[in-house]
Amino acid sequence: MRGAGVVSIVAAGAFVSLLASFGGDDAGHTADAARRVRRDAVAGPRPEQSTGSVLIAVGDIADCGTSTDAATAALVQDIAGTVATLGDNVYTSGSMKEFAKCYTPTWGAMLERTRPAPGNHDYGTRGAKGYFNYFGGAAGDRGEGYYSYELGDWHIIAINSNCGDIGGCEASSPQGRWLRKDLAANSAECTLAYWHHPLFSSGKEHGGEEAMRPFWTLLYNAGADVVLSAHEHNYERFMPQDPKGRPDSARGIRQFVVGTGGADLYQFGRPLRTSEVRNAETFGVLVLNLRQTGYDWDFVPVEPSSAQRNARSFSDAGSGDCH
Repeated sequence: MRGAGVVSIVAAGAFVSLLASFGGDDAGHTADAARRVRRDAVAGPRPEQSTGSVLIAVGDIADCGTSTDAATAALVQDIAGTVATLGDNVYTSGSMKEFAKCYTPTWGAMLERTRPAPGNHDYGTRGAKGYFNYFGGAAGDRGEGYYSYELGDWHIIAINSNCGDIGGCEASSPQGRWLRKDLAANSAECTLAYWHHPLFSSGKEHGGEEAMRPFWTLLYNAGADVVLSAHEHNYERFMPQDPKGRPDSARGIRQFVVGTGGADLYQFGRPLRTSEVRNAETFGVLVLNLRQTGYDWDFVPVEPSSAQRNARSFSDAGSGDCH
């Protein structure tokens, strides 16, 4: 749980996500409400509230040329839970030297509770050698970088979306065959997967990655609930959707793009029709409270500094049910 209050933050803040998605004057009131919720949460969750396992997620993180990675690391240090990094852990080439110099002083404090996924910059060093050396067994088998684990009542799957480096991302690829077997053996009611390159994105810099559609299809057919990605340096939440990007409230997977870990932010282009909330001005992390039959989400921002004139805090919170 967040410091002493992630559950109370999420539960009390769930209602504000509806206003946040519309922007305008209401968005300012929503941000104020979210700040009050976090301030009031320091006393911890009330006894009657249900609790779950906490997953803290973000990608596109550490760079020696910026201080925003230190700001997001400070957020995470105050939140108890498992940390899922969504790729591009360190810039620019993922070397061991960069991990030691640029990642360790900030995000290194969470190393023992981190379950990473690799990004394209992590493969800037051949075979992602720096990445695998730094994270060790927590990153999965060397040369693969995909693995799964249980977190409370949830089944969690870390996928390697650097398709060209691991033999492809088709359903028939080595990782595709592994994923099919992993899903078939999974008896959990709720399933979450994360990787670096999003299938769906309204971002202008990279957009969506078509190569990930086969994995989305496997997850969709198996009844998975949530997918997390990064790569686009912004925050975007989608409504539940099928592998073709069509709204699907019954069986669809909800995707979050959380590329707000510290690297320079990217702007959006034309929004996809299933995009519900977007922000390209705020660094922060996504906190997921994984309950037995559902989940609560809360985007926790790095608050604007006094030097950022006219900047407003952004937050996004809500809840969903498992299939």
